[in-house]
Amino acid sequence: MATPDHPSIERRRNAVKAYENEGFLNSRDARALRILAEYLEPNSRFAHYRVDDTIVFMGSARFISREDAEREVAEAEAGRGDSARAKQRLAMSVYYEAARELAHRLTDWSKQLNDEDRRFVVCTGGGPGIMEAANRGASEARGMNVGLTISIPVEEFDNRYVTRELSFHFHYFFMRKFWFAYLAKAVIVFPGGFGTLDELFEVLTLLQTRKIRKHLPVVLFGTGYWNEVINFDALVRSGTINAEDLDLFFRTDSVDEAYEYVVNQLSKYSMQEPGAIL
Repeated sequence: MATPDHPSIERRRNAVKAYENEGFLNSRDARALRILAEYLEPNSRFAHYRVDDTIVFMGSARFISREDAEREVAEAEAGRGDSARAKQRLAMSVYYEAARELAHRLTDWSKQLNDEDRRFVVCTGGGPGIMEAANRGASEARGMNVGLTISIPVEEFDNRYVTRELSFHFHYFFMRKFWFAYLAKAVIVFPGGFGTLDELFEVLTLLQTRKIRKHLPVVLFGTGYWNEVINFDALVRSGTINAEDLDLFFRTDSVDEAYEYVVNQLSKYSMQEPGAIL
Protein backbone atom coordinates (compact mmCIF):
# COMPACT_ATOMS: atom_id res chain seq x y z
CA MET A 1 0.00 0.00 0.00
CA ALA A 2 1.36 3.44 -0.99
CA THR A 3 2.21 5.94 1.72
CA PRO A 4 2.82 9.73 1.51
CA ASP A 5 6.51 8.99 1.71
CA HIS A 6 6.46 6.51 -1.16
CA PRO A 7 8.87 7.61 -3.95
CA SER A 8 6.27 7.31 -6.76
CA ILE A 9 3.82 9.59 -4.91
CA GLU A 10 6.58 12.10 -4.27
CA ARG A 11 7.51 12.14 -7.97
CA ARG A 12 3.90 12.78 -8.96
CA ARG A 13 3.64 15.59 -6.42
CA ASN A 14 6.70 17.32 -7.90
CA ALA A 15 5.73 16.77 -11.54
CA VAL A 16 4.94 19.90 -13.62
CA LYS A 17 2.05 19.91 -16.09
CA ALA A 18 2.98 20.99 -19.61
CA TYR A 19 0.77 24.09 -19.51
CA GLU A 20 2.46 25.17 -16.25
CA ASN A 21 5.99 24.55 -17.48
CA GLU A 22 7.38 28.06 -18.05
CA GLY A 23 10.57 26.74 -19.56
CA PHE A 24 8.59 24.94 -22.25
CA LEU A 25 6.05 27.75 -22.77
CA ASN A 26 8.88 30.20 -23.43
CA SER A 27 10.77 27.83 -25.72
CA ARG A 28 10.95 27.78 -29.50
CA ASP A 29 8.88 24.59 -29.54
CA ALA A 30 5.92 26.38 -27.91
CA ARG A 31 5.87 29.34 -30.29
CA ALA A 32 2.59 28.17 -31.82
CA LEU A 33 0.99 28.19 -28.37
CA ARG A 34 2.17 31.74 -27.70
CA ILE A 35 0.81 32.91 -31.06
CA LEU A 36 -2.52 31.22 -30.36
CA ALA A 37 -2.63 32.81 -26.90
CA GLU A 38 -2.35 36.26 -28.51
CA TYR A 39 -5.49 35.41 -30.46
CA LEU A 40 -7.55 33.60 -27.82
CA GLU A 41 -6.94 35.85 -24.80
CA PRO A 42 -7.87 39.14 -26.54
CA ASN A 43 -10.81 37.43 -28.23
CA SER A 44 -12.09 36.29 -24.83
CA ARG A 45 -11.71 39.76 -23.33
CA PHE A 46 -13.39 41.54 -26.25
CA ALA A 47 -16.31 39.12 -25.97
CA HIS A 48 -16.55 39.61 -22.20
CA TYR A 49 -16.73 43.41 -22.49
CA ARG A 50 -19.03 43.19 -25.54
CA VAL A 51 -16.75 45.14 -27.88
CA ASP A 52 -18.13 44.42 -31.33
CA ASP A 53 -15.96 46.58 -33.55
CA THR A 54 -13.56 49.50 -33.51
CA ILE A 55 -12.44 52.76 -35.09
CA VAL A 56 -8.65 52.53 -35.31
CA PHE A 57 -6.43 55.59 -34.91
CA MET A 58 -2.84 55.37 -36.18
CA GLY A 59 -0.08 57.97 -36.14
CA SER A 60 3.20 59.13 -34.72
CA ALA A 61 4.19 58.31 -31.16
CA ARG A 62 6.33 61.49 -31.10
CA PHE A 63 3.67 64.20 -31.12
CA ILE A 64 2.72 65.95 -27.88
CA SER A 65 -0.22 68.02 -26.73
CA ARG A 66 -0.43 71.74 -27.44
CA GLU A 67 -0.08 72.47 -23.71
CA ASP A 68 3.13 70.44 -23.42
CA ALA A 69 4.48 71.91 -26.66
CA GLU A 70 3.84 75.47 -25.52
CA ARG A 71 5.65 74.68 -22.27
CA GLU A 72 8.66 73.39 -24.25
CA VAL A 73 8.72 76.57 -26.36
CA ALA A 74 8.65 78.75 -23.24
CA GLU A 75 11.50 76.76 -21.70
CA ALA A 76 13.53 76.95 -24.91
CA GLU A 77 13.03 80.71 -25.13
CA ALA A 78 14.29 80.93 -21.54
CA GLY A 79 17.47 79.16 -22.63
CA ARG A 80 16.58 75.70 -21.35
CA GLY A 81 16.07 73.79 -24.59
CA ASP A 82 16.34 73.58 -28.37
CA SER A 83 14.18 76.40 -29.76
CA ALA A 84 13.90 75.00 -33.29
CA ARG A 85 12.86 71.58 -32.04
CA ALA A 86 10.36 73.06 -29.60
CA LYS A 87 8.73 75.15 -32.32
CA GLN A 88 8.56 72.15 -34.63
CA ARG A 89 6.86 70.09 -31.92
CA LEU A 90 4.40 72.92 -31.34
CA ALA A 91 3.53 72.98 -35.04
CA MET A 92 2.92 69.22 -35.07
CA SER A 93 0.84 69.34 -31.89
CA VAL A 94 -2.12 70.32 -34.07
CA TYR A 95 -2.38 66.63 -35.01
CA TYR A 96 -2.45 65.55 -31.36
CA GLU A 97 -5.30 67.94 -30.65
CA ALA A 98 -7.16 66.93 -33.83
CA ALA A 99 -6.96 63.24 -32.93
CA ARG A 100 -8.11 63.99 -29.41
CA GLU A 101 -11.12 65.98 -30.61
CA LEU A 102 -12.05 63.50 -33.33
CA ALA A 103 -11.90 60.52 -30.96
CA HIS A 104 -14.04 62.43 -28.45
CA ARG A 105 -16.69 63.21 -31.04
CA LEU A 106 -16.78 59.70 -32.49
CA THR A 107 -17.07 58.24 -28.99
CA ASP A 108 -19.96 60.58 -28.18
CA TRP A 109 -21.67 59.46 -31.39
CA SER A 110 -21.10 55.75 -30.76
CA LYS A 111 -22.47 55.96 -27.22
CA GLN A 112 -25.76 57.29 -28.58
CA LEU A 113 -26.37 54.23 -30.73
CA ASN A 114 -29.23 52.00 -29.67
CA ASP A 115 -27.17 48.84 -29.26
CA GLU A 116 -26.62 46.57 -26.27
CA ASP A 117 -23.03 45.94 -27.32
CA ARG A 118 -20.27 48.52 -27.65
CA ARG A 119 -20.00 49.59 -31.26
CA PHE A 120 -17.20 51.52 -32.98
CA VAL A 121 -14.89 51.73 -29.97
CA VAL A 122 -11.76 53.86 -30.36
CA CYS A 123 -8.68 51.63 -30.68
CA THR A 124 -5.00 52.62 -30.82
CA GLY A 125 -1.56 51.12 -30.42
CA GLY A 126 -1.69 52.13 -26.77
CA GLY A 127 1.44 54.28 -26.83
CA PRO A 128 2.19 58.02 -26.68
CA GLY A 129 1.58 60.68 -29.33
CA ILE A 130 -1.43 60.25 -31.60
CA MET A 131 -2.28 57.04 -29.75
CA GLU A 132 -2.46 58.82 -26.41
CA ALA A 133 -4.45 61.65 -27.99
CA ALA A 134 -7.14 59.33 -29.36
CA ASN A 135 -7.40 57.29 -26.15
CA ARG A 136 -7.53 60.56 -24.23
CA GLY A 137 -10.36 61.95 -26.35
CA ALA A 138 -12.37 58.73 -25.96
CA SER A 139 -11.72 58.71 -22.21
CA GLU A 140 -12.77 62.34 -21.87
CA ALA A 141 -16.03 61.37 -23.61
CA ARG A 142 -16.40 58.67 -20.91
CA GLY A 143 -16.12 55.85 -23.42
CA MET A 144 -14.28 52.56 -23.19
CA ASN A 145 -11.29 52.45 -25.52
CA VAL A 146 -8.67 49.92 -26.58
CA GLY A 147 -4.87 49.96 -26.48
CA LEU A 148 -2.88 47.31 -28.37
CA THR A 149 0.68 47.78 -27.15
CA ILE A 150 3.76 45.91 -28.36
CA SER A 151 6.94 44.90 -26.57
CA ILE A 152 9.81 46.78 -28.21
CA PRO A 153 13.20 47.94 -26.83
CA VAL A 154 12.20 51.50 -25.99
CA GLU A 155 11.51 53.26 -22.73
CA GLU A 156 8.23 52.13 -21.19
CA PHE A 157 5.36 54.58 -21.56
CA ASP A 158 2.18 54.61 -19.53
CA ASN A 159 -0.82 55.68 -21.60
CA ARG A 160 -3.15 56.24 -18.68
CA TYR A 161 -6.14 56.96 -20.92
CA VAL A 162 -6.53 53.38 -22.19
CA THR A 163 -9.38 51.52 -20.50
CA ARG A 164 -7.63 49.18 -18.08
CA GLU A 165 -9.76 46.16 -19.00
CA LEU A 166 -9.01 46.67 -22.70
CA SER A 167 -5.25 47.20 -22.46
CA PHE A 168 -3.40 44.45 -24.35
CA HIS A 169 0.31 43.76 -24.65
CA PHE A 170 1.64 41.77 -27.61
CA HIS A 171 4.93 40.13 -28.45
CA TYR A 172 4.15 39.39 -32.11
CA PHE A 173 3.66 42.36 -34.43
CA PHE A 174 1.54 40.31 -36.81
CA MET A 175 -0.91 39.34 -34.07
CA ARG A 176 -1.21 42.97 -33.02
CA LYS A 177 -1.86 43.94 -36.65
CA PHE A 178 -4.45 41.19 -36.88
CA TRP A 179 -6.43 42.75 -34.04
CA PHE A 180 -6.14 46.20 -35.62
CA ALA A 181 -7.66 44.92 -38.87
CA TYR A 182 -10.05 42.23 -37.59
CA LEU A 183 -12.32 44.45 -35.49
CA ALA A 184 -11.86 47.70 -37.44
CA LYS A 185 -14.81 49.29 -39.21
CA ALA A 186 -12.86 52.50 -39.94
CA VAL A 187 -9.19 53.51 -39.87
CA ILE A 188 -7.95 57.07 -39.35
CA VAL A 189 -4.26 57.62 -40.08
CA PHE A 190 -2.44 60.73 -38.86
CA PRO A 191 1.12 61.68 -39.85
CA GLY A 192 3.64 59.15 -38.62
CA GLY A 193 6.90 57.36 -39.26
CA PHE A 194 7.95 53.85 -40.23
CA GLY A 195 5.41 52.11 -38.00
CA THR A 196 2.49 54.21 -39.20
CA LEU A 197 3.50 53.78 -42.85
CA ASP A 198 3.82 50.03 -42.36
CA GLU A 199 0.35 49.82 -40.82
CA LEU A 200 -1.20 52.07 -43.47
CA PHE A 201 0.21 50.16 -46.42
CA GLU A 202 -0.72 46.81 -44.94
CA VAL A 203 -4.34 47.95 -44.60
CA LEU A 204 -4.34 49.39 -48.14
CA THR A 205 -2.81 46.19 -49.54
CA LEU A 206 -5.42 44.03 -47.80
CA LEU A 207 -8.18 46.23 -49.22
CA GLN A 208 -6.66 46.34 -52.70
CA THR A 209 -6.31 42.54 -52.82
CA ARG A 210 -9.75 42.00 -51.26
CA LYS A 211 -8.32 40.07 -48.34
CA ILE A 212 -10.38 42.53 -46.35
CA ARG A 213 -13.83 42.17 -47.90
CA LYS A 214 -15.76 44.36 -45.48
CA HIS A 215 -16.31 48.03 -46.23
CA LEU A 216 -13.45 49.77 -44.42
CA PRO A 217 -13.17 53.55 -44.84
CA VAL A 218 -9.61 54.86 -44.46
CA VAL A 219 -8.95 58.52 -43.65
CA LEU A 220 -5.56 60.14 -44.19
CA PHE A 221 -5.53 63.19 -41.93
CA GLY A 222 -3.08 65.94 -42.84
CA THR A 223 -3.05 66.43 -46.62
CA GLY A 224 0.15 68.48 -46.69
CA TYR A 225 2.06 65.77 -44.87
CA TRP A 226 0.71 62.89 -46.93
CA ASN A 227 1.13 64.68 -50.26
CA GLU A 228 4.77 65.40 -49.44
CA VAL A 229 5.66 62.02 -47.95
CA ILE A 230 3.85 59.76 -50.45
CA ASN A 231 3.36 60.70 -54.09
CA PHE A 232 0.31 58.57 -54.81
CA ASP A 233 -0.21 60.23 -58.20
CA ALA A 234 3.30 59.14 -59.23
CA LEU A 235 2.33 55.55 -58.46
CA VAL A 236 -0.65 55.92 -60.80
CA ARG A 237 1.47 57.55 -63.53
CA SER A 238 4.03 54.76 -63.23
CA GLY A 239 1.33 52.13 -63.56
CA THR A 240 2.20 50.51 -60.23
CA ILE A 241 -1.31 51.11 -58.90
CA ASN A 242 -4.60 51.80 -60.66
CA ALA A 243 -6.26 55.20 -60.56
CA GLU A 244 -9.21 53.69 -58.72
CA ASP A 245 -6.87 52.57 -55.92
CA LEU A 246 -6.83 56.21 -54.82
CA ASP A 247 -10.48 55.71 -53.85
CA LEU A 248 -9.35 53.40 -51.05
CA PHE A 249 -8.76 56.44 -48.83
CA PHE A 250 -10.13 59.89 -48.10
CA ARG A 251 -7.78 62.83 -47.45
CA THR A 252 -8.63 65.81 -45.25
CA ASP A 253 -7.29 68.44 -42.86
CA SER A 254 -10.60 68.99 -41.12
CA VAL A 255 -11.89 67.29 -37.97
CA ASP A 256 -15.42 68.14 -39.13
CA GLU A 257 -14.87 66.50 -42.52
CA ALA A 258 -13.24 63.43 -41.01
CA TYR A 259 -16.05 63.05 -38.47
CA GLU A 260 -18.81 63.45 -41.07
CA TYR A 261 -17.11 61.07 -43.51
CA VAL A 262 -16.57 58.32 -40.93
CA VAL A 263 -20.05 58.61 -39.42
CA ASN A 264 -21.69 58.59 -42.88
CA GLN A 265 -19.67 55.57 -43.98
CA LEU A 266 -20.39 53.62 -40.79
CA SER A 267 -24.08 54.54 -40.86
CA LYS A 268 -24.40 53.46 -44.49
CA TYR A 269 -22.31 50.28 -44.53
CA SER A 270 -21.60 48.97 -41.03
CA MET A 271 -24.59 49.59 -38.79
CA GLN A 272 -26.19 46.24 -39.62
CA GLU A 273 -22.91 44.31 -39.49
CA PRO A 274 -21.85 44.06 -35.85
CA GLY A 275 -18.77 42.09 -34.97
CA ALA A 276 -15.59 41.23 -36.81
CA ILE A 277 -15.87 40.81 -40.57
CA LEU A 278 -12.96 40.33 -42.96
